[in-house]
Amino acid sequence: MRIVSLLPSATELICGLGLRDQLVGVSHECDYPASVVGLPTLTSSRIPPDLASDEIDKLVSQQLQDDQALYDLDVPRLIELAPDLIVTQALCDVCAVSGNDVARALGSLPGNPQLVNLEPICLDDVLATATTVATAAGVPKLGRDYVDHLSDRIARVAERSAAVATGKRPRVALLDWLDPLFDGGHWSPEIISLAGGLACFGEHRQPSQRRSWQALIDAAPEVIVIALCGFNVARSMQDVDQFMASPGFVQLHSKAATEVYLVDGNAYFSRPGPRLVDALEITASTLYPDIHPLPSGLPEALKINP
Repeated sequence: MRIVSLLPSATELICGLGLRDQLVGVSHECDYPASVVGLPTLTSSRIPPDLASDEIDKLVSQQLQDDQALYDLDVPRLIELAPDLIVTQALCDVCAVSGNDVARALGSLPGNPQLVNLEPICLDDVLATATTVATAAGVPKLGRDYVDHLSDRIARVAERSAAVATGKRPRVALLDWLDPLFDGGHWSPEIISLAGGLACFGEHRQPSQRRSWQALIDAAPEVIVIALCGFNVARSMQDVDQFMASPGFVQLHSKAATEVYLVDGNAYFSRPGPRLVDALEITASTLYPDIHPLPSGLPEALKINP
């Protein structure tokens, strides 16, 4: 089977299922595992590189308001690759090429390729996508085995967290963007809860929302996890210094003595794929390093001192 993935989380999932050799095309953002780098890319971004975060927010907001695409799909190249299975998403037009654009391209493709749209908004949904993709690829047993593996890792974290008394759990906020502030929605509150924290900023199973500084101050998180959508640690640091020096953070820190940790949002927290389980393990180890040892190969969260 010839498989095309049009979003990074699906690429990670396909490779996690052991189907890397059947992958013939990816999106321009697919960078993990390293073996996918160099495959034909089928998408490109209309967002100019090197924009400041507030400029990205303004551009994205304007494009969506005007019903303009943020990404382009290379239809001629897609036709040339002649996939049997295309995996894409219909969850977020900010995250990847629109599912509607892909659906429109189907009529131009040879054969009758399957189109699988993934829309996970929580960890259970992510596990379900593994079953969906494995079934579409004709390897349902691989899907069951992979789900069992990921579920076992999640369960082990939850079991260790259960030993932490509710009254001793810290209030935790995950921030998806800093300029302007966005909370972490979808799966983020669930990750915090499973890791042993009390999620105080962001709605479970709901999209990330633009929030005011006063809302963050009122939430009074004792711990902030900065996991910026689409940004690695190095790029995130460009915004962290401004965030830490802002009057709002100074007020919050004086109120709640808030600790701040920076993680690679792009790799672990933004993509609704199997590495969300890594994100859970990183978060748990950050909150309770004595209870949750960090698995080998995962990076520690970087503590940022005020």
